[in-house]
Amino acid sequence: MKAIFVTGGKQYYVSEGDTIYVEKLDQEVGSEITFDTVMFADGKAGTPYLNGAKVVCSVEKHGKQKKIIVFKYRPKKKFRKKQGHRQPYTKLTVKKIEVK
Repeated sequence: MKAIFVTGGKQYYVSEGDTIYVEKLDQEVGSEITFDTVMFADGKAGTPYLNGAKVVCSVEKHGKQKKIIVFKYRPKKKFRKKQGHRQPYTKLTVKKIEVK
């Protein structure tokens, strides 16, 4: 069974057993989290969300992605700015998809 759900302003297309990386969630490692903002599940689509559908995931770990470098400069103006950024994430494993 496949589903599309929304978290962190992004949509994720998953099936049972998948591992995904989402924006950091305020949950403890090892806990279960339920997403009820499901847009599509088992061939049924909602407008905008499907009533009674849930995606149950378990939290595997929290971390930070690889560092990216943001470099800004203005030609001929002696302006240079170098900045790094590491986006925090939460690793989830999809346990089950429920549709009513």
